[in-house]
Amino acid sequence: MPTFMLTDTVAGKISSQLTHLRHAMGAPTMGMVLTLVVVCDERDQYDSTRAATEAAREHPSRILVVVKREPDETNRLDAEIRIGESTPGEVVVLRLYGELTEHADSVVSPLLLPDTPVVVWWPGEAPAVPAKDPIGALAQRRITDARSAHDGIKELVTRAKGYAPGDTDLAWARITPWRSLLAAAFDQPVGKVKKGTVAGPAGHPSAPLLAAWLSERLGAPVKVTESGGPGLTSVRLGLNDGELAVSRHDARLARLARPGQPDRNVALARRQTSELLSEELRRLDPDETYESAVKRVARSYRG
Repeated sequence: MPTFMLTDTVAGKISSQLTHLRHAMGAPTMGMVLTLVVVCDERDQYDSTRAATEAAREHPSRILVVVKREPDETNRLDAEIRIGESTPGEVVVLRLYGELTEHADSVVSPLLLPDTPVVVWWPGEAPAVPAKDPIGALAQRRITDARSAHDGIKELVTRAKGYAPGDTDLAWARITPWRSLLAAAFDQPVGKVKKGTVAGPAGHPSAPLLAAWLSERLGAPVKVTESGGPGLTSVRLGLNDGELAVSRHDARLARLARPGQPDRNVALARRQTSELLSEELRRLDPDETYESAVKRVARSYRG
């Protein structure tokens, strides 16, 4: 993938260079369906850009990676442009110095694809209220990741307090396979659930989200218990005549147990960040189920 460098530049020159490169390489923008803005630190830039690029194979995008560097340096904007046959869209890495670090939205705005949705992803530290962040305000969809915080569950509480339609978190995407498996387990009547537990490592934000979702769907108390991981390790639901349980201990396969039926192994692998991101890019409307779950987590928080 060829990389083109622009040093001490402006958004207008970046846009002109993108147009020039598209015409030169025969890569029109009409195939791109959204602009994905990634706001991250330099240390996270490589992994975040790679995950976004992999997700763009399903959702061809203009990817704008915003890296805020030293705010006390002279104002400067450097850009790396990556475009080519191996790139599903365009990647522009923007490094901001000086006062530009406080006005990143003014750099990003001219580079957004016209008449297409905008999604902002914070792989690391995110603003307390993403919808009120200058860059977040440009987007229809805002993706955070509570697991990157020192206290992931407290981070979810912050997300709930500042929630706006269009917000979501990768901690929610991580439990999609669990929710799908558990929903399928109830395709056949198993009786009323009296109580349940979700087990995961201490502070794992996906555990209380899954417990909250189950509590609301089943109308029964579901608590979080601690396990050694990796990731979520089990869901146990107490029934009148036994227990429905999903247990996973190798991050790949899980065992489903239901009263009166033989146990069976099911695929339940932990997913890469690019897969989680790709899932979230499939929907751009507000996720009311996530909203309900994260607000329930906040109501029950005792930290």
